[in-house]
Amino acid sequence: MKTILFSLLLVVSATNSLFAQGPMALDNGAKITMNKEVHDYGTVKNGSDGSCTFEFKNTGNAPLIISSCKGSCGCTVPTWPHEPIAPGETGVITVKYDTKRAGAINKSVTISSNATNTPEQIVRIKGNVLPPPEDGTPVNSAGPAN
Repeated sequence: MKTILFSLLLVVSATNSLFAQGPMALDNGAKITMNKEVHDYGTVKNGSDGSCTFEFKNTGNAPLIISSCKGSCGCTVPTWPHEPIAPGETGVITVKYDTKRAGAINKSVTISSNATNTPEQIVRIKGNVLPPPEDGTPVNSAGPAN
């Protein structure tokens, strides 16, 4: 009987300890807040610049560390800051899409970090790449010469 009472007292004590921390415990740590979750290229020329950026801010109270960013395929290559982002500071993730692939763009990048609000954040890129010119002239990503 004493064992049951002791076990019950231990469970109640542990539960009270968890509730005593309250919602404040969830506010501790790094938090990632993206400026956008989707980048729409619209319609782009074949071979044009396929770079875009996603800005983010650490809205938490501890350094934000991005451990990895992975594109959904080899045609989507992200780069990210490898140093910790201090609370209140911002950072940029650059995504480069291979625009020599004609057709619809619908890709994702998974951002893994120590953020307490979203340890895995997904951003997307979308749009459409035109086919290469039929006359065989090379595509100039800077546009036509004037």
